[in-house]
Amino acid sequence: MFVNFTMLRNILAACSCLLLASMPTLTQAQTPPKTAIAGILLYKGADRDQRILNEARKEGTLSMYTSLNPKDSGPIVEAFQKKYDIKVSVWRSSGEGMIERTITEARAGRYTPDVMESDGVEMEVLAREHLLQEFYSPNFKDLPPAAFTKNRLYVADRFNFFTIAYNTNLVKPADVPNTYQDLLLPRWNGKIALEADDTDWFAAMVKNMGEKDGMAFFQKLSASKPQMRKGHTLIAELVAAGEIPIAAALYNHAVERLVVAGAPIKWKALAPTMGRPGAVGVSSNPPHPYAALLFADFILSPEGQQLIKSRNRVPSSTAVGSTLNKFPYKMIDPAITLDESAKWEKLWNDMFIGQSGKGN
Repeated sequence: MFVNFTMLRNILAACSCLLLASMPTLTQAQTPPKTAIAGILLYKGADRDQRILNEARKEGTLSMYTSLNPKDSGPIVEAFQKKYDIKVSVWRSSGEGMIERTITEARAGRYTPDVMESDGVEMEVLAREHLLQEFYSPNFKDLPPAAFTKNRLYVADRFNFFTIAYNTNLVKPADVPNTYQDLLLPRWNGKIALEADDTDWFAAMVKNMGEKDGMAFFQKLSASKPQMRKGHTLIAELVAAGEIPIAAALYNHAVERLVVAGAPIKWKALAPTMGRPGAVGVSSNPPHPYAALLFADFILSPEGQQLIKSRNRVPSSTAVGSTLNKFPYKMIDPAITLDESAKWEKLWNDMFIGQSGKGN
């Protein structure tokens, strides 16, 4: 997924000081007081599950804002509606579009979404704008530490892992890289694809390698003249079609979909394998707090996680086995990505794009 960090920074700059000051207080009829909502969302009593279910059915509906494509979100929503007889109204846009709409509505005193699901960086923006609040789910016990952020205002329900991908007709088994350093071999000059906007992956890789060694690695990779393209899905398709032999950083779940379809492409996790979280969060002013919490429970449950797996995505729960996460990995921290994006964008653009601030 393409993440426009410049746009996210601009949204934050435009809204961070104005949002809270312009938020009207909701009436009791619109939503319970915040203290009451917090009590609902963090409740851990023995009657929790039944109480939430009973009250959610009384509410009868909920609204979800998401950037997840309908082919992946649809089965989850349909299964939830069928199981609980609670209608879910879904509004889908890009991550940036979701942020803009949510902030604009909140500034106007409208609080439409109950739950939100998007990539970690977008969820971090919403958290910083006080549009998410902490919740508890008994399914947290099945989640790895990487699923949680320090603020705990959103929780990973899926992971996007960066792995190499290669065309099996063009790359001999003996030549498949075993380390990132292998990508610097002369045989790959001009034959490696990079996604033009993967600055957060670049930053995380450099930090994990150590800034001196990491920058030296990427300088050498830049000198090998990689093919810069936009869109992980497009690059995966080009690799499968044989137009590009190998890609340095593609989501393995996207590659796996092509593998399942019989395409001549494979992925391989190299150390360090970095991941972007996709996460679910509950609105700070949910019109339907019980239904919101029930949905968050569902998407993090083994049943919901199995639906994520069925779409060849990577479930975050350890209760659902997946071949797409059977390797050591580290999560890219959305907060650090957001705070340091300007620095790493400039370094990346100067090194790979050739004209700072613009992509090809």
